[in-house]
Amino acid sequence: MDLQTRKLEFIQEFLKIQKEETLDLLEKVLRKERFDDQVDAMPAEELSQRIEKSELDFEKGHYKSTSDLLSKYE
Repeated sequence: MDLQTRKLEFIQEFLKIQKEETLDLLEKVLRKERFDDQVDAMPAEELSQRIEKSELDFEKGHYKSTSDLLSKYE
């Protein structure tokens, strides 16, 4: 079975889903795959630079806490 056929069959089954929990699980899998693809596509040097910048930002206090973010949307 080729990839296109598999995708179409998956979509057909996906449209039959009735349980929200099943949909939540599939969404999590897709998000993880997209994130993994982005990290894999990023050169190791760029990833390292981003980590260093994030650590410096944190040390300088350039961040928002979870409670800061939540209060913005409450």
